[in-house]
Amino acid sequence: MARRKYSDEYKQEAVALTRAPGATIQGVAADLGINGHMLGRWRKLLEEHGEKAFPGQGHARDEEMMRLKRENARLKKERDFLKEAAAFFAKEQK
Repeated sequence: MARRKYSDEYKQEAVALTRAPGATIQGVAADLGINGHMLGRWRKLLEEHGEKAFPGQGHARDEEMMRLKRENARLKKERDFLKEAAAFFAKEQK
């Protein structure tokens, strides 16, 4: 099985998603289809080394795919929020 390579931009975007309110490393990793430990390692490297955190040779991924994954993660969070709001208001009307 070939080892997947990720661009610096992909890693930075993935780490940025983990910093959203209510986001977890494991949740973001599952949404992006990557390993949670790897995402945690990326986050730690980025915090320790800043922009020089990823000296590897990752190739730029399809930008459309990354955009769609970000949008999917955002929509899941919105859906979960709306479910909670609907349950709250339904409970309040009783």
